[in-house]
Amino acid sequence: MIQRRLVQLLLAPISLLYGLGVSLRNAFYRANLLKSLTFSVPVISVGNLSVGGAGKTPHIEYLIRLLREHIHVATLSRGYSRKTRGFLEVLPTHNAEQVGDEPLQFKRKYPNISVFVSEDRAFAIPQLMMQHPETQMVLLDDAFQHRSVKPGVNILLTEFSNRFTHDYLLPSGRLREWRSAYERADVIIISKCPAEVTAAEREAIWAEINPLPHQQLFFSYYSYQPPYYQFNPRYRLQLDDKTEVLLISAIARTDYLVDYLQAQVGTVESLEFEDHHYFTKEDVSTMHRLFHQLESNRKVIITTEKDAMRLELHREFLIRERLPIFVLPTEVKFHFEEGARFDDLIRDYLLNFKV
Repeated sequence: MIQRRLVQLLLAPISLLYGLGVSLRNAFYRANLLKSLTFSVPVISVGNLSVGGAGKTPHIEYLIRLLREHIHVATLSRGYSRKTRGFLEVLPTHNAEQVGDEPLQFKRKYPNISVFVSEDRAFAIPQLMMQHPETQMVLLDDAFQHRSVKPGVNILLTEFSNRFTHDYLLPSGRLREWRSAYERADVIIISKCPAEVTAAEREAIWAEINPLPHQQLFFSYYSYQPPYYQFNPRYRLQLDDKTEVLLISAIARTDYLVDYLQAQVGTVESLEFEDHHYFTKEDVSTMHRLFHQLESNRKVIITTEKDAMRLELHREFLIRERLPIFVLPTEVKFHFEEGARFDDLIRDYLLNFKV
């Protein structure tokens, strides 16, 4: 802890310079020197103040499931770490290198929605509306800092165990903006909560964040579903205390996932990489070696849905070596029986939307 504080102090001057740049940019938007555009279609943004790990993808999927049966939904992402550029509609036949792992995950899981990637959201929304004029709502993925578009509902996520109220600006901490930027949010979701949150914890966090009068505060958690075989989703795996797991992950924070698996299986060995890491031939060879070093007769490889999109680039090797890779699906649920209140908030926005 002392060493960490020392590093933060040493990096503080750089964080200050970074923060001055962020403040100047935001001041330009407040003075209308830079414009935030609105559109004739409802726009909901899901983002966070920190660098990765808050659970944006499962919350976007929650909104997709909530709305897809009623209206035509489109998602728009940057397509982080993809090896292409510009505006592109995501197809199920794309791979993660072409469109990014998260957009590909959206399209594979929900093929009836429209999925797009673009670095420039303000340019992309008119483009996607021209290609799909039936679109009735746009979900912006990781767009809290992309102020060129003004969403109708701005949702800010912050992790239960890593709340923005205790964090610092890059590079001293993980914040992309000053803490005060939370004021732009319409909805604040405390994400990745433990399975049980007491009323006292809720009240303490409520007081800590102190939502503004226009803001709604919710507490969400992950509900993990039975893992499915990567190359045949109909085949599900039941975890038990006799199962030995090799966890392959390249996500921002794995604590929540590891804690869940350790409570479900006998042992967990973990091979971790940086967020959005593209697995190399050497990586999958290491995975192959570590898997065969496990001693149990009931051993499997488990990965996340996002990581599965990038592992698929090595499909031939994985199938040839008969590696039992199972994907762990994640769904968002709300504490204190407030899922209905959140759903109503979204529906009310859509029903009362005016051009």
